Amino acid sequence: MDKQTTESEVVAELRDGMTIGIGGWGSRRKPMSLVREILRSGLKDLTIVTYGGPDAGLLCKAGKVKKLVYGFVSLDSIPLEPHFRKARQAGSFRAAELDEGMLQWGLLAAAHRLPFLPTRAGLGSDVPGINPDLRTVRSPYDDGEELIAMPALELDVALIHMNRADTRGNGQFLGPDPYFDDLFCLAAKRRFMSCEKIIPTEDFAKEGSIHTVKINRMMIDGVIEAPGGAHFTECPPDYGRDEAFQKEYAATARDTAAWDEFERKYLTCATEAEYQEAVKKR
Repeated sequence: MDKQTTESEVVAELRDGMTIGIGGWGSRRKPMSLVREILRSGLKDLTIVTYGGPDAGLLCKAGKVKKLVYGFVSLDSIPLEPHFRKARQAGSFRAAELDEGMLQWGLLAAAHRLPFLPTRAGLGSDVPGINPDLRTVRSPYDDGEELIAMPALELDVALIHMNRADTRGNGQFLGPDPYFDDLFCLAAKRRFMSCEKIIPTEDFAKEGSIHTVKINRMMIDGVIEAPGGAHFTECPPDYGRDEAFQKEYAATARDTAAWDEFERKYLTCATEAEYQEAVKKR
């Protein structure tokens, strides 16, 4: 089955109030072409679940986010995402700030269709205090240990980016880390994968080992070929993080005029192709 689609067709399926999981990690291999398409849309009141990077910052800045569920929000070389920070300090969205392991466990619970999974992650920290909805459970065995019951993070939609994919929805990462993109897909009702290049299935073996084909076709409903689609985050070995662009973006959190110019140059582009052309011309 050929599952090729486009960013605009994917975003046309989304609705206000949905819970959307975004793969990648910080400023690494984020499905930014899909994020930019959401920015161009009228979508609002979204719940975003993410190991956050500029996806979270841009969506918060645009007022698209009702609730953000995250383990962190970082640009990696810039420790704290500045647009996220401003929105968080302004109280413009509901925040569910979790330990990284708790976020993983919530996705895993949803992937296994369980209501929750017990975990020690978060115990002894401020996480339960700032998330009063969290509950604990006591082990039914002789140890009687009290554990956090991490609720399943059920997603309406998952968006991920891979280095390579085929038309059927198999996806391959070629960088150093698979992150938790597979769990995002397994936790979601609908799953969409952008990629740097669509290749024949038999060519995966030429690109990397079989273990790098982390996403299988049963996890995916649509595939988008999007060269440069993770920009300005890194997508090794295809390209590194665009540090100059990221610094320009981060600086706009301190300067309204700079943000207006950044938005005009890059975020009002009607299509992803126009965005990529604007990046080349800068």
